[in-house]
Amino acid sequence: MNRFFISLACLTLIGTGVSAQPKLTENNIPDVVKAMTTEEKAHFVVGVRYHEPPYKGKYLDGTGGVTYPIPRLGIPSIVMMDGPVGIRLDNNHTTCFPTGLLTAASWDKEIARKIGEAIGEESIDMGNDVILGPGMNILRNPLCGRNFEYFSEDPVLTGLIAAAYVNGVQSKGVGTSAKHFAANSQETNRLDGDSRLDTRTLREIYTKAFELCVRDSKPWTVMASYNYLNGEYTQENRGLLTDILRSEFGFDGLVVTDWTGKRNTPKQLNAGSDLLMGGHPNQTEHILECLKNGTMKMDDLDRACTKLLELIVKTPAFKGNKRTLKPDLRSHAKLARETAADGMVLLKNNGTLPFLPSKTALFGVYSYNTIQGGNGAAWVNSPHVINISDALQAQGFKLDSNLEELYVFYSAYISRDLKYNHKVNVHVGDAQKPELEITLPLIKASARDNDLAIITLGRISGEARDRILSKEFLLQEDETNLLETVCDEFHALGKKVVVVLNVCSPVETASWKDLPDAILCAWLPGEEGGNAIADVLTGKVNPSGRLPMTFPIDYFDAAGAEDFPYNFVSDKANESVVHPERRGLPLKNIAYTDYTEGIYVGYRYFCTNRKDVSYPFGYGLSYTSFSYSKPVVKVKGDKLTATVTVTNMGSIPGKEAVGFYVNAPLGSFKDKPSMELKEFGKTGLLQPGESQTLTFTVPIRQLASFNSDKSRWETAKGTYKAYFGADATKPAAEATFKVSAKNYPANRVCEPR
Repeated sequence: MNRFFISLACLTLIGTGVSAQPKLTENNIPDVVKAMTTEEKAHFVVGVRYHEPPYKGKYLDGTGGVTYPIPRLGIPSIVMMDGPVGIRLDNNHTTCFPTGLLTAASWDKEIARKIGEAIGEESIDMGNDVILGPGMNILRNPLCGRNFEYFSEDPVLTGLIAAAYVNGVQSKGVGTSAKHFAANSQETNRLDGDSRLDTRTLREIYTKAFELCVRDSKPWTVMASYNYLNGEYTQENRGLLTDILRSEFGFDGLVVTDWTGKRNTPKQLNAGSDLLMGGHPNQTEHILECLKNGTMKMDDLDRACTKLLELIVKTPAFKGNKRTLKPDLRSHAKLARETAADGMVLLKNNGTLPFLPSKTALFGVYSYNTIQGGNGAAWVNSPHVINISDALQAQGFKLDSNLEELYVFYSAYISRDLKYNHKVNVHVGDAQKPELEITLPLIKASARDNDLAIITLGRISGEARDRILSKEFLLQEDETNLLETVCDEFHALGKKVVVVLNVCSPVETASWKDLPDAILCAWLPGEEGGNAIADVLTGKVNPSGRLPMTFPIDYFDAAGAEDFPYNFVSDKANESVVHPERRGLPLKNIAYTDYTEGIYVGYRYFCTNRKDVSYPFGYGLSYTSFSYSKPVVKVKGDKLTATVTVTNMGSIPGKEAVGFYVNAPLGSFKDKPSMELKEFGKTGLLQPGESQTLTFTVPIRQLASFNSDKSRWETAKGTYKAYFGADATKPAAEATFKVSAKNYPANRVCEPR
């Protein structure tokens, strides 16, 4: 009987034109592709709607995407989950680590690697195969809604931190998807906005980070962004995805689209997109139709199938991993606390910090509702969030009970109000809570009864909406009144005031930073944020974070500030698709955005033009002091090696972040930035009097600028100046070195139209 059914199955396969059923292995991918039917191939490269039959109930709620399985060929579906700062699931707890911006503020690749390792471990536990991260778009503007998820205004800091994260995740046998490639630096109209920029800017700023990440970590996948680039969707841009990403950068993994519906499917596949997500039946139908009418080549479909199979054979799903749903939340919470403290930036300190536990007046709604992370794809359903109030009390602080009772009551009320009045209009996560007005008599009483005041100012943002200049970058009237009144009353009695910035991105500081005695930028520090903040305030951890993004004096001081939807308000907070022609809205910065600042993003503009800022790129204070000595740069072959010795000159153990900046000769160019970051590192915890020599190795090619006219990278001949020190405005040591001219050919692609 068994033989009969086996024979019948074989006859059936022959009748359908399928002559064999090879089972997928690492070594027979071409045979498996050949064994697929055309219909299977068309289904295979389109993600499945896993929340609908027949897949419904098989995957955890919140799963990002799933691929199409072909059981007869031994091809399982693989799972992709959001997770740049921790795996995002609706009903299962995972660890919320510090956001990308804070991780980059550590200037520590080892920290990024450790976070990646932990997220990779939790991926295994939750049955995930590919993390949809890291997010690594350039912070060209302080108002981008996803700045917290990204790393820096600088492509080197971005690319090398991202590479460390990728290496950490993939060391656990889980893939990553470096995103969003490329020039996707605003959320307003993110699905259809056109990023318009010149080729030099594209190469030196917006693709450079991905080049470094690919070179140093080989991510399993890269995600093509939603937006147009100079009039062509990035997902359909062969020059970007094939000529630059694959041919020049050497990327050999899978290109997955960001989650879109049907576009120009033949063009997507021809460009180099391999997997169309999130997946819709009309995309499969479109592929079959285009193959039939000759507008799509089977070679493109076969290539995409091959790339997807090459990914699948690496994954936990293919290797038989079964989810346990038991992540190591305890040890990962400890790691979250340690890494958060390392990226906090001390912006001001007149000797107030660190301080011992004391009677403290704690102001600000986010002192009692500390924001762990942002909204959207980077939101995490963590098992707990440690508030600043809880952490301070656990470390022996006696909090003003009147303030605590008032803020706790208000927080409960406003949370319900936001929910029931439908004001929570975000993609995933929480809405911003308005500040509570505290009366003058209560502030006076708090100043009389307490030794110290701490004010927390909070900002939250997320996917699908950019921040609004007037409401979210600038302090609001209630915040300004609170800050001024508390400082007046406490200072009148000789008592200190500390401000904690629990923020998603830079806020305006120049108008008020002279008021408090100390300012700590804690960013969005993850689930253990309160504990990490308390550790820094009390000196258990010496602050060593450095700014990965410039804090301007005025928003409009930055080059290109006008070229962003800085005061755009939609009728829905999460409306990312805007149709200007139907709404009567201006097209500029919505239908298209001109990157008029060119290569002069952030510190490149401010330093080159010697323009004052509130806090510069790389800025950060410490409880100790460091000296730099013996700066040396040596060139040998196609690399340079730079060394500098850092010594702790103070009385407290501490770490020092060090940037290696270079000023290059002009060569054939009319202009270049006065300095550009080429590498960075961080010392270990140096004891008083202890020294450490840091070594930076940089390929000579990374000194090159992109000549758009000749479509090549050019390293100019001449004397270069090297600067050591994280703060871009105050180099701590200098050296010079000479380089011979050298050119590196490139493809002439992605030209502005």
